[in-house]
Amino acid sequence: MSNGLHVVCPHCNGVNRVPAEKLNDGGQCGRCQKPLFSAQPLELNASNFATHIGRSDLPVLVDFWAPWCGPCKMMAPVFAQAASQLEPRYRVVKVNTEAEQTLAAQFNIRSIPTLALFKKGKEVARMAGAMDLQNLLAWVRQQG
Repeated sequence: MSNGLHVVCPHCNGVNRVPAEKLNDGGQCGRCQKPLFSAQPLELNASNFATHIGRSDLPVLVDFWAPWCGPCKMMAPVFAQAASQLEPRYRVVKVNTEAEQTLAAQFNIRSIPTLALFKKGKEVARMAGAMDLQNLLAWVRQQG
């Protein structure tokens, strides 16, 4: 299964190997038997962030946000729509910078919302500010 992709389970954080040609079928976690994709953004915290960013072969789109941020609230439904369109080729996640201040500091988040795209554990692109769905999808796909 050399063409398998590592996909981290959104429920138990277990790492699964999914054949690339079966990625669109979704799949279930080998550990907890729950679906690997939900078409919804996944909330990450300090304890599972590194696993999802570093162990996944899928690009991971992160929305760094805070509950008191007006533009973040306006962008939340757009980000949820993006998740339904980008999965299963991307993992779409959110990090509450108010609750996860260590992660916000680690990634030098200065304004919110900030979107960051990670590939194989490395940040490859960043964009600050709210976007509409069309521009968000175009920006993500432009990054490759």
